[in-house]
Amino acid sequence: MTHPTMDKNRKWVPGFGAMLLILLSHTTSALEVPLDLPQPPTITLQSPKDYIFDPRENIVIHCEAKGKPHPSFSWTRNGTHFDVEKDSKVLMKPGSGTLVIDISGEKAEAYEGTYQCTAHNEHGTAVSNNIVIRQSRSPLWSKERNEAIVVQMGVSLVLQCRPPAGLPPPVIFWMDNNFQRLPLDKRVSQALNGDLYFSNVLPEDNRNDYICYARFPHTQTIQQKQPISVTVLDMEAMNETVAALYNVTDFYSDSPEGERRPGFMTPLGITSTKMVLRGETLELECIADGLPTPEISWQKDGGELPSSRMSFYNFKKTLKVSDVNEADAGDYRCTATNKLGTAQHVIKVSVKAAPFWVSAPRNLILAPNETGILTCRVNGEPKPKISWFVNGVPIENAPEDHSRKVDDDTVILSFVKTGSSAVYQCNASNEFGYLLANAFVNVLAEAPRVLTPPNGVYQVITNNPALLHCASFGSPIPTITWFKDSQTSVKNGDPYVIHENGTLEIHVAQPLHSGKYTCIASNNLGLKENHVYLEVKEPTRILKQPEYKDVQRGMSAVFECKVKHDPSLIPTVIWLKDNGELPDDERFDVDGDSLTIRDVTDEDEGTYTCIQNTTLDQDSASAMLTVVEPTPTPPIVYGNPDPPTDLEITDQAERSVQLTWTPGDEHNSPTQKFLIQYEDLLHQPGVWINLTDTPGTSTTVQLNLSPYVYYSFRVLALNGVGYSRPSQPSSQYRTNPSAPDENPSDVQGVGTQPGNLVISWTPLTGFLANGPGLEYKVLWRQKDVEEDWSSKTVANVSQFIVSGTPTYVPYEIKVQAINDYGSGPEPEVVIGYSGEDLPLSAPDSVQVMVHNSTLAEVHWEPVSLQSVRGKLQGYKVYFRRIRGLHETQEDTEQQEQVLTFSGNRSEGRLPGLQPYSLYNLTVRVLNIKGEGPASPSKTFETPEGVPGPPSFLNVINPGLDSLTLEWGPPMNNNGRLAGYTLKYQPVNTTNELGPVKVINFLANETTITLGNLNSSMLYKFYMSAKTIKGSGPIITEEAFTAMDTTVPNRQVDIATQGWFIGLMCAIALLILVLLIVCFIKRNKGGKYPVKEKEDAHQDPEIQPMKEDDGTFGEYRSMESDTEDHKPLKGSRTPSNGTVRRDESDDSLVDYGEGGDGQFNEDGSFIGQYSGKKEKDTHEGNESSEAPSPVNAMNSFV
Repeated sequence: MTHPTMDKNRKWVPGFGAMLLILLSHTTSALEVPLDLPQPPTITLQSPKDYIFDPRENIVIHCEAKGKPHPSFSWTRNGTHFDVEKDSKVLMKPGSGTLVIDISGEKAEAYEGTYQCTAHNEHGTAVSNNIVIRQSRSPLWSKERNEAIVVQMGVSLVLQCRPPAGLPPPVIFWMDNNFQRLPLDKRVSQALNGDLYFSNVLPEDNRNDYICYARFPHTQTIQQKQPISVTVLDMEAMNETVAALYNVTDFYSDSPEGERRPGFMTPLGITSTKMVLRGETLELECIADGLPTPEISWQKDGGELPSSRMSFYNFKKTLKVSDVNEADAGDYRCTATNKLGTAQHVIKVSVKAAPFWVSAPRNLILAPNETGILTCRVNGEPKPKISWFVNGVPIENAPEDHSRKVDDDTVILSFVKTGSSAVYQCNASNEFGYLLANAFVNVLAEAPRVLTPPNGVYQVITNNPALLHCASFGSPIPTITWFKDSQTSVKNGDPYVIHENGTLEIHVAQPLHSGKYTCIASNNLGLKENHVYLEVKEPTRILKQPEYKDVQRGMSAVFECKVKHDPSLIPTVIWLKDNGELPDDERFDVDGDSLTIRDVTDEDEGTYTCIQNTTLDQDSASAMLTVVEPTPTPPIVYGNPDPPTDLEITDQAERSVQLTWTPGDEHNSPTQKFLIQYEDLLHQPGVWINLTDTPGTSTTVQLNLSPYVYYSFRVLALNGVGYSRPSQPSSQYRTNPSAPDENPSDVQGVGTQPGNLVISWTPLTGFLANGPGLEYKVLWRQKDVEEDWSSKTVANVSQFIVSGTPTYVPYEIKVQAINDYGSGPEPEVVIGYSGEDLPLSAPDSVQVMVHNSTLAEVHWEPVSLQSVRGKLQGYKVYFRRIRGLHETQEDTEQQEQVLTFSGNRSEGRLPGLQPYSLYNLTVRVLNIKGEGPASPSKTFETPEGVPGPPSFLNVINPGLDSLTLEWGPPMNNNGRLAGYTLKYQPVNTTNELGPVKVINFLANETTITLGNLNSSMLYKFYMSAKTIKGSGPIITEEAFTAMDTTVPNRQVDIATQGWFIGLMCAIALLILVLLIVCFIKRNKGGKYPVKEKEDAHQDPEIQPMKEDDGTFGEYRSMESDTEDHKPLKGSRTPSNGTVRRDESDDSLVDYGEGGDGQFNEDGSFIGQYSGKKEKDTHEGNESSEAPSPVNAMNSFV
């Protein structure tokens, strides 16, 4: 938004700022349009901008898009239309824009170029990036002849690689004639361009096979340069030789090539420059010569190196900075140092930037006459140029649209019209690249829909945040409101936060937040509600933690771990030892909340952790176990046995030998058994395998052997302490090869797709092969068809795929093992099935039998098993409510429902239907592959049902003796509305109900004024609607008639009235008589009949609660009220024997406001009105019994 004082050439529109605030609301979040609604195309998948292809494989250029209707696709190549249909080598995938180019037998160069995909439907056109297609190249090295290099020891040397230019560039490495990589160190290093640098040469560098290799990644080919020969001369030895031959004393140099200061081999000079693009990796290189070999260090002038993104390579000669940004520009100084001095080089780094997004344009969904903004904010160095397109056409060449205004990186669309949907493209470019973004403007009028699944249950632990989702869609954008328990409005503010996407967040969830939440999405076209449920659970807490234990060796240790958890969450306990699993030892016993370790050993010492897990949370606690020495007693010393000795192989046969040995010392514990192990030196050298065991009293055993194994045996002894060390191995014994003794196991035949059969098996392992050359002969033939066995011999695989099979037919399968010495036994025949395909036929004769207004039964004629073309899984019935029978418009919001009936069924029931509605349904058969075609659509009607409750019941205009009621028709009539029934009755000051009166109304009557009512009286009203099927649920309301405010003209002093004086005298006389009677009884020693009084006035809290006992002050059912009009008795006295009197007889507390109301099965209301309590006998002389029916009736007068 431009301020009016900032740009005098622009006209300032009053109120435009407020309009922009509205517009910006459309850019805060990108709405996803459901695919069943009309929308312009959106590119969902495209190939990268730079696509280098391997000439040995097909070229696949991806272009996928979505839209409604589904878009059509076209391509341009090098800026002109590319007619895909005219080129037989080019295939466009059905329903997609992806191109597959077959370049076999063709010149791949012919398909190089710049491609662009266009996706179009009636609402707009989206375009892809320009995709540059280039062929990968791995050219040969040009023929050259390398001269032998002779160099003086100690000088520097560069061996140039100069590889051929490939696409993409090759990876360079140096090796010798034996394909061994040349060793690199801080003296000898490879530069970024592939050249090999020697800071100083040594005699060890003499060799004639310095070979540079180039590996080209796409083609996975390697090219090599001709070998380079390097000879290093030792000048001191050469000078002595020359002096002896020529007697030349001056040939010696006073200072032969030796130690010298550092100097830079690359880069040259004292400064150089380097340009790098933002986001790429900066690579700086400094290679120095000198003797001794210099050390390299780096610094940035006027700043610090970015340590988090920086790394050194090539012995610190290469500095790499990843994810470069503008702050990385500057002078980088590399310093080479040895003991003779230093050298420095400064690399001036500049950072440029290809265009990058600050804010990419996003799709707009606008309702007619709404206004929206598209923004295309980019940055780059140099500053990118922004161009706008509409449906792939430059915006200046597009048809004129007066509602559209372009302002550099912004397009403002004002008061859009229906049919003006389009796809806008923003192109931002500079010399280093471009960005292209599609953003559609979809002009759509759509009532709200809630995308979050209904009746979802969210569970969360107390004091944790809870997120209740309400994803929605609509145009205009729906407003989201939330309600708790269908009545309390949820507002933004502690503890609730309603996010822009409709999600309701409770920062710190508490049990009181549990309940039913309703979100309502509304716009000017309607509203939609969705219900979810929140359950706040108690946290899982370990109440009794395991305790630190000091346990003697050989004793038992017990750790307890008692947990408290939410009753609805069942915890599972996991025990760990030292943060790992418990040892697999029967001494460890986990039982409920405890871990017991019997016969503790030193290895059991460690930290034991108890973890109590539920599906929502967990708690853990740990304790240490320390194993201590038992109380010293001089026991017999037991020990492991010594290993057996003198192993000897006798009675050698083809597949058996006899092994004998001499036992070692038992160390006070008898030998229980001997374990014989073998090593197969041919197949698994170094691996010892248990072969058999023998009782501890035996020293010889007959061993059964397998063919083609090089055996070596050893023996271990076991006593009560443990195993001995293994004996020394026996001499080697080799068995001869033979044919296999068994065939592969787990042979199966399963089709994975139509037309194939995958035969699989578990291969033979190890010595089961019985000889070299193990292979498998796979045999198959179609079952119940006269044909010979087909066979194929394979090796080193565990499956074989038979192709070209009929769809889902049984096959007989055999797999036989063979080797160089023969075949295995005759294999067993296994039955398998070839691959399934989708069913061909639809069920016939679909009939619907309607049982009642909410239940129907559908029958169909099952399809033939041949047409199923697979294993029959069942049938799916798709049904949808079209409209109500009293409606003329189709209900488009009704989702199609589906029920699956397993097995070979011919009928199924459809519950939960809506009364008085028109439905249609189809039936499909189902196999593992999927569903068959749908049966012909069948429609049916549901009969009328009882209606829902009236939508509202209000009491207005209260008078002294009259009340006016008004009500609304039900939300769901479920039939033809026949009328309404009103029932009402008074409620007196003791919360007891008066007689019920009933009035019936016609369907078109929605108000009535009731007269002849008592003033200052509470009345309760029950209203229900009815159809020919009966009355629906009731809705209730309560209201008071107006209070009679008539006041006498003259105040009367009650103390001067004769009737009042007489009453007081009578009361005083009565009290005097009672006192005299009590005094006389006390003097006579009489006992006060407490027992009789207690029996007569038992505490109501301990009386048995019978169903017919009238001590609970509840509303009786309306049926009984209408029969005898008798009110119920008052409620019982509280258990503590006290009675609380309200300050006002008219308090709403007397009428049970906020109590738990109930509904009878017939829908009538059962209130919780409780009468006032009378005083307990301990507090006064008034009776504790409930009011009599006569008194209750009189109270209404």
